[in-house]
Amino acid sequence: MRSSNPVFSRRGFSRDNGHAGFNATPQAGAPATGNPYAQGTAANPYATNPYAQTDIQGAPQAPARPDVMTIDDVVTRTAMTLGTVIVAATAAWWTLPVDKENVGTAIGIAIGAAIVGFVLSLVNSFKRRPSPPLILTYAAFEGVFLGVISNIVSVYWAPGAAMQAVIGTMAVFAGVLIAYRTGLIRVTRRFYGFVMAAAIGFTLLMMVNLLFAVFGGGDGLGFRSGALGIIFGIVAIVIGACILALNFKQVEDGIAYGAPREESWLAAFGLTVTLVWIYIEMLRLVAILSGDD
Repeated sequence: MRSSNPVFSRRGFSRDNGHAGFNATPQAGAPATGNPYAQGTAANPYATNPYAQTDIQGAPQAPARPDVMTIDDVVTRTAMTLGTVIVAATAAWWTLPVDKENVGTAIGIAIGAAIVGFVLSLVNSFKRRPSPPLILTYAAFEGVFLGVISNIVSVYWAPGAAMQAVIGTMAVFAGVLIAYRTGLIRVTRRFYGFVMAAAIGFTLLMMVNLLFAVFGGGDGLGFRSGALGIIFGIVAIVIGACILALNFKQVEDGIAYGAPREESWLAAFGLTVTLVWIYIEMLRLVAILSGDD
């Protein structure tokens, strides 16, 4: 499926040439093992219309199938979601002062926004069908959290850290996209299993570190400061980059196997969560490196 967006519609990135890409289309008769959008009603959730209406007797009607997802849908929804994050972050940056008299209030608001954003991310992750209002609400609360912590880091630890983190996040996104589209990164079942295991293990370790920090004081086990903090920050960014490749694969498969257009919101949500992860780790890494100077 081709896109009118010139970034994603160039030649040379389809399965026909051996590279995974956004313009991939399923080959007739090709095996579909492990692909959630594979051909066949047993493996492809979109092989039949899940939105077909029924009459009073329960007999299925045959309305036109919903429009399928395209790369332009994903780009548009992702721009809307990230745009909401940026607007909310900018508003929080300028309206919530972080001077010594007000920093406690700002941190409290940021923690509250982070908790609400986390809850909404779980709700969006487990909903059967994506909800655009909930996804945009998540983006707004996440933006408030990012705006406050970015301002605090820039004021107290590393002036200009926010812009450096943004540039670093953009560089990771561009690098993974190029590597994915040129076939340098190939998302296989083994790759998926390794990335998910690494992400779960890293998250659990950071939760343990947080608990030690809350109840024991200081920096917990010391995983987020000093030399260990730099190492774990780099590891976190690498994991985020790998998850980004999984997001690209999700988009590719959804387009190739005819996912409904509303699934583009789920793709946008996944991309936003991953980019927020990478940005936070970039910001933390910049703060640590600046503190070591």
